[in-house]
Amino acid sequence: MKKMMMTAVMAAMLATPALAAEKLSVVGSWSSLPLYKQFTTPFWTKELPKLTNGDFTAQLTSFDQMGIKGGDVLRLLGQGVFDVGQTVSDYAVGDAPALEGLDVPLVATTVPEARAMVNAARPMVADILNKSFNAELLGIAPYPPQVVFCKGDVNSLADLKGKKVRGSGRMTSKLLEALGADAVNISFSEVPGALQRGVIDCAVTGAGSGYSAGWYEVTDHLLTLPLGGWDPVVIAMNKTKFDALPPAKQKELKHAVRVGLEDKAWDAAKGGMANDVACLTGHGTCTSGKPAKMVLVEATPADMATARKVLETKVLPDWAKRAGPEWVKRWNATVGKVVGVTVPTAG
Repeated sequence: MKKMMMTAVMAAMLATPALAAEKLSVVGSWSSLPLYKQFTTPFWTKELPKLTNGDFTAQLTSFDQMGIKGGDVLRLLGQGVFDVGQTVSDYAVGDAPALEGLDVPLVATTVPEARAMVNAARPMVADILNKSFNAELLGIAPYPPQVVFCKGDVNSLADLKGKKVRGSGRMTSKLLEALGADAVNISFSEVPGALQRGVIDCAVTGAGSGYSAGWYEVTDHLLTLPLGGWDPVVIAMNKTKFDALPPAKQKELKHAVRVGLEDKAWDAAKGGMANDVACLTGHGTCTSGKPAKMVLVEATPADMATARKVLETKVLPDWAKRAGPEWVKRWNATVGKVVGVTVPTAG
């Protein structure tokens, strides 16, 4: 009888399914760009279950495939429409101006500098997402450095004066205006048509993003002055959903995002600028496809000095008014120390 009972217990245990994995609904950023294709998709669809011992799986789409705007992602995430969202931080600054401090142009021109800036900003960004969007920060991944694509001759920074230029974010747009350009707010996907119709003369985006989207077909000059920073993508989870997870699973998920998505995107960014410029201009070796033939216009020291002065004397003080003294104080104590910039605060 005892043996029969043990056999029955063992059979019941084997018949009982393992604890179900947490299946996350995930909305990624632009589906046509390398970040989504090379890193976001394989991580959420294949690597996540392996890195979490089967504790998490995911169903992935992108905001453009859903038909929503990038600026809606964090708002809808906080409302619980989906579990995890990825979007360019600059897309959300209308709801949280302090978030502009994550992506300040011109102050980080290499991958180590950019990652140091992001790491310094991470605690501040986490608090902004928590307070403004009911979201928990999981990671921050980069797009390529933001450069300027132009239709027509542009031989220096001064040539942008009077031109209609699409900025990649609010701070970039403010910088363009301070340099004498007419900043225009146009969605990434609408840029090629706007260039063709003459609605804009130039547009700022990542060199690799512009190559992947074929912007070289409607522009002919590439100004490699990093006017738009790195356009970092924040990866966040609905905080109510995150808080409901056991602490061990919270830690496990954040670790998986860091090693499986964030670290890989940052590692790929090393040397990426040289390859992207080669692909756009034909100068150097392009490993991403057939090279285009854009005219390469390299930023001069004078261009960099002019842009940096405008950034520190006009653009950042303007941001300080939007963000408020508490956030600016935090930025100065963290990001500012890393990049060697102090933003003045009123009072």
